[in-house]
Amino acid sequence: MPANTKYLSSNWQRFAKITAGFIGGYFVTISLHMAMAYIFDYTTVIITSTFTGFILWMIFMVVAFLAKNGWKIWAIYILVTLLFSILIYIGKIYNPIIT
Repeated sequence: MPANTKYLSSNWQRFAKITAGFIGGYFVTISLHMAMAYIFDYTTVIITSTFTGFILWMIFMVVAFLAKNGWKIWAIYILVTLLFSILIYIGKIYNPIIT
């Protein structure tokens, strides 16, 4: 029996979800850990990020596939990455020891 068409998404939505899950989730994960490195002890964050980075990346990937609109997920991931990038920039101003 074929799948119900109301549950199928277009090819563009599928492309947006896949790329948001892989690329957008990776950017959010890395920018979060980099921002945390400027707030907390950076060696501890780097060591911890080897474990939590993969877990968070998988969570962001699943969230991208659970959403109905892939382009909205892309927008959210870009905005969150920009927010963390601003925190990284501010962290570099107030904590210039980390290069």
